[in-house]
Amino acid sequence: MKRNLRVVLYSHDTVGFGHTRRNLLIAHTLVRHMADVLLLAGAPESTAFSIPQGAECLALPALCKGQDGRYRPRRMNVDTHDLISMRSRVIAAALEAYRPDVVIVDKVPRGAMGELDPALEVLRRIGARCILGLRDVLDDRNTVMREWNDARSDDAIRRYYDAVWVYGDPAVFDPVREYGFSDEVAAKVRYLGFLDQSRWLDFDPAGSADGADRIMPEGGRMALCLVGGGEDGAPLAMAFVRAEFPEGMTGVLLTGPLMPASDRIRLQRFAETRSHLRVVEFLSHPIPLVKRADRVVAMGGYNTVSEVLAFEKPALIVPRVRPRTEQLIRAERLKELGLIDVLLPGRVSPGELTEWLGRDLPRPRVRERIDLGGLSRIPGLMEDLVFSGAGLPSGGGLRASLPGVPEDELRVVL
Repeated sequence: MKRNLRVVLYSHDTVGFGHTRRNLLIAHTLVRHMADVLLLAGAPESTAFSIPQGAECLALPALCKGQDGRYRPRRMNVDTHDLISMRSRVIAAALEAYRPDVVIVDKVPRGAMGELDPALEVLRRIGARCILGLRDVLDDRNTVMREWNDARSDDAIRRYYDAVWVYGDPAVFDPVREYGFSDEVAAKVRYLGFLDQSRWLDFDPAGSADGADRIMPEGGRMALCLVGGGEDGAPLAMAFVRAEFPEGMTGVLLTGPLMPASDRIRLQRFAETRSHLRVVEFLSHPIPLVKRADRVVAMGGYNTVSEVLAFEKPALIVPRVRPRTEQLIRAERLKELGLIDVLLPGRVSPGELTEWLGRDLPRPRVRERIDLGGLSRIPGLMEDLVFSGAGLPSGGGLRASLPGVPEDELRVVL
């Protein structure tokens, strides 16, 4: 009996939902091509998002990352190393039981604090293909080189990974050049292009509506403010709700479920005094609102920026600058291309937002400038990886067929 290709998508998820949402978008793409997907997610909130038929999500005990960059348990009153050990055992056991054909690891080659080490040995033993998926920007060059050296990331990629997929366009940011990847790692890199977030409208039309019509009916101008998960989004959110909107424009703020309750309550109470302002805690998909918005004010995470780019919206990006400069670097590069405006966090004020919202802004011609074709390339690259290894370096560990699974017994329409 033929079976579908089995794919695992891992994300460590210590800040916000960016990793999980990126993997969910990839999962929707894969299940449409007859793959079964298991998501291993480090955020228990992952199950609140739309999980496609043919996929399942296993949420790990949650970690968070402090301003000092160190991991710690988000809720459990246990030692960090004990929690990592627990997560590591759960991951390895899940992979041993599921026996995937392909695993895509998001961003961290050895997982948070090396939690993937036992799992990578399991995958090597069962012959699974391993892919490292990287967003376009990780951090500044010195930080990335130091952290990759400390974590022995290059060694892990050389030993365990068959390919490195970059979800970005090197015309915006080229991690191979910027971070000085070794020749062996660079040879495994494939640039997919940004992941087109507008595809959510195809993958999950019912779920992506998710109250958008109730929040902002069709008609009328809208300014949308997005602060990601919301952990550190309160300053931008408060400036947005205090800004003056042009006549006929309604402001809609998504606070994110991780914003402290005291900040969220304060914002909601303030919104009650303004008829042209709406504050919403959470939508599993902000996509319909992004599509409908006349302009967007947002923090600069990968998914949020990809949403703005996909719908070619005039956008003011207020990037996070601590503990990482990833958002700042991405925002500056896109500003240089004339695709967004940027306001540094230290300059955020109701007056600055009022001035920007009142400008006459053209629609940026994003699709003429950068590559948004990442999702469309995933099936072909996956097929090459599983069946032929075409386009990958020799000695990358690829076999002609999957161990223990004759090709004529594997169903995958890629």
